Amino acid sequence: MIDTNISRRNLIRAGALASGAFAMPAWARGGDLHGAHLRQGFDQVTGPGIDLTVEAGMQMVEGRRGHGIAVNGSVPGPLLRLKEGTNVRLAVHNRLNEDTSVHWHGLLLPFHLDGVPGVSFPGIPPGKSFVAEFPVRQSGTYWWHSHSNLQEQAGHYGPIVVDPAGPDPVAADRDYVLLLSEFTPLHPHVIMKKLKQGEGYFNYQQRTVTDDYPLSAEDRRMWAKMRMMPTDILDVTGATYTYLANGHGPAEGLEYLFRPGERVRLRVINGSAMSFFNVRIPGLKFHIVAADGQNVRPVEVEEFQIAAAETYDLVVEPTGEAHTIVAESMDRSGMAVATLASRPGARAAVPALRDTPLLTMADMGMNHDNMDHGSAGAGSGGHAGMNHGAMDHAAMGHSGHAGHGPANAPAAAGSATAAAMDMGDMSMRDTSLLPPDVKVGPGIDMVAMAPADRMSDPGIGLSEVPHRTLAYTDLVALAPNRDLRPPSREMEIHLTGNMERYMWSFDGEKFSAVSDEPIRFAFNERVRVRLVNDTMMAHPIHLHGHFFELVNGAAPGHQPLKHTLVVQPGGSATFDLTADEPGDWAFHCHLLYHMHSGMFQIVSVDFPEHVS
Repeated sequence: MIDTNISRRNLIRAGALASGAFAMPAWARGGDLHGAHLRQGFDQVTGPGIDLTVEAGMQMVEGRRGHGIAVNGSVPGPLLRLKEGTNVRLAVHNRLNEDTSVHWHGLLLPFHLDGVPGVSFPGIPPGKSFVAEFPVRQSGTYWWHSHSNLQEQAGHYGPIVVDPAGPDPVAADRDYVLLLSEFTPLHPHVIMKKLKQGEGYFNYQQRTVTDDYPLSAEDRRMWAKMRMMPTDILDVTGATYTYLANGHGPAEGLEYLFRPGERVRLRVINGSAMSFFNVRIPGLKFHIVAADGQNVRPVEVEEFQIAAAETYDLVVEPTGEAHTIVAESMDRSGMAVATLASRPGARAAVPALRDTPLLTMADMGMNHDNMDHGSAGAGSGGHAGMNHGAMDHAAMGHSGHAGHGPANAPAAAGSATAAAMDMGDMSMRDTSLLPPDVKVGPGIDMVAMAPADRMSDPGIGLSEVPHRTLAYTDLVALAPNRDLRPPSREMEIHLTGNMERYMWSFDGEKFSAVSDEPIRFAFNERVRVRLVNDTMMAHPIHLHGHFFELVNGAAPGHQPLKHTLVVQPGGSATFDLTADEPGDWAFHCHLLYHMHSGMFQIVSVDFPEHVS
């Protein structure tokens, strides 16, 4: 029996705030976090009982040294290999001098085992253990990570693979995990402090008059009015991050062996704190076969964008001696690198970083009615879900596109748009456009004027590449959805922020664990949720404990299931939710410092009457 009287407020009073996501860490109170160097890469653990020991140490990546948190001695922590239809007992032992936690990201389990301090349990104090025992109800690619004290940034994360109880619909000769993340010598709370002091602290890619494509004076005035730079794409960049593949830096030679003719399955997990990656294997096409652990009809692409907390499985058939796997950060300030190798030591060329993309008028939430989102067919290249030939790029301010000029073409188109829309007289903080339940205040510095559905957008910078990319509108569930009921109600949630002050929120309100009322759903209720992004940053929004169906134009009953949804800047995205997992669940932006700054809420699902 589940104790439905577990109180979130009692959890908070029990000390969760002292150890949860928003607390001061032990290091700031003088705790000693130094120790031996931590191993790079991860082992695999399996079986009905698994022990995970959390310890501090020092990371060393490509000659740079910094504080780290390891599980079972390594960063990332071990791969949990589970089996659908079995029971598992996961015991977490805390050897830190501060509280910790583990969230089993994407796994369906009782809410009190979900691992979020202040929401579902009080946290794990130093020297104590926590046991999560539950039936494994699904298969697919997932991951786990801390939900305490920004520890995720320091290495407290690892992969999960759940093998299906029956035949796997994905046929492959080899099965590998590619876990993308970041290393920085800076402590995560130092990063947070620097972001609060200056949101653009890590942006070393600001435009100048000496750039190949300088902004016009009118463009500069427009961006100054927004208090934002057109290259302000990621808050924390390659200026401090070394991007990792399974804990290894790009020069450290991570290999995946294959024999010519084999089908290789790569389970790509974005376990980073703050990064979006554009993943490609130059010279090869591949098929996306799963998203967030859920099987989809295979989609052939050459590149896809993966946000923090998302997972995608792909199948590729390598042909040559070696192929480079490139995971380039969305702002193109760095990359993680691995190699598909037909023999140990075989290497292919590593491409240079591409030019920095620029934000566009669509990212400001400007109306782009001349986008044809229903079109199919890739045409001369680029993404198949958008009729780029029908787009007026001069009016839209897009910076180049496949078949329409060079990548990262001049942003002069933005000037045409600005002039046409009289940007000089336009306020980007017209709060009269917001619904009445959005709290207006200093936490909002922008309002999207015409937030269009951007589910067909492949992601910042990818609309300009000369090959086929992936968008949410390409995803179709492989198996029929179980719940075919239409939603009984609709709700709208605004993603809000003040970039200059580094404030992030839902509906204009920064999360307060003590006073906030949760978002409430009746048990088994069907709800359509529209997320509207009133900021110029892309946000990966994650709902714990559930999968939701993307409203992406797929045939009824085959909308793809996901647990994390990217809402593009100035745009909207919609999902249908069956609230069938009772309890209190976290709902937040999975960019760690956005969550830490307040873009976090609790979803409360009623218990069915027969459970007590």
